[in-house]
Amino acid sequence: MQPDQTQWQQLLLSAISQPGQILAAYSAFWRYSFGNQLLAHCQCAQRGLPVGPLASYQTWKDKGRQVRRGERALALCMPLSIKDKNSDDPDARRTAFVFKNNWFVIAQTDGDELTPDPVPNWDCATALANLDVTETRFEMIDGNTQGYAQRRTITINPLAQLPHKTRYHELAHEILCHTAEIAALHDGEKTPPSLREVEAESVALILCESLGLEGAPYCRGYIQSWLQAGGRDAIPETSARKIFHAADAILKAGRPA
Repeated sequence: MQPDQTQWQQLLLSAISQPGQILAAYSAFWRYSFGNQLLAHCQCAQRGLPVGPLASYQTWKDKGRQVRRGERALALCMPLSIKDKNSDDPDARRTAFVFKNNWFVIAQTDGDELTPDPVPNWDCATALANLDVTETRFEMIDGNTQGYAQRRTITINPLAQLPHKTRYHELAHEILCHTAEIAALHDGEKTPPSLREVEAESVALILCESLGLEGAPYCRGYIQSWLQAGGRDAIPETSARKIFHAADAILKAGRPA
């Protein structure tokens, strides 16, 4: 895959349709953004490289390892601060995202033995606190409701079939700003209800697989049913970017500082 600016939709489709890919990518590349995790995993698969720790040429050198001659670097998407030509302020800058071929997996290097850092534990209570979201008591009469989200609060039915999956889904609604859209009084652009469900459940799928928890098959079925309900064949590119961002924010928020 030659990275470009419009491939996030394809990466998300691959991750959703191939069980185990998200867990493998997260386990190896958890230090990087979720989109870059999938991007690195995809490039390793295409080149036949074992998935493993990833670093720049200089970082490997600092660790006592040398990139082998002739090895091709992997590309990741990185933020770059550039001058804002549309601003009257000569010092104004904006952030652009570009692909840089600067990274190598450990299988492309030789040198000192290296013990990879373990994947840090993820704690839901820590994530909720860091994201300023509160979980409240379920008080709905309708027992069929698995959970719901309101402004900065989520509520999970204690009888929910998979409470953790429901919790991730409702938390995703908050981080994706769906509840803020619904509460807004103005008639601005809002995400269609079917697409809101697709986005939230896609985040839940990413969390379930990244953390090695059950529920991914249910997520896939839920996503497909809501895509069909909205008359869509695939998740739009803009939604894919939102999904990656939300999943990344939740995963980072639940790890130790």
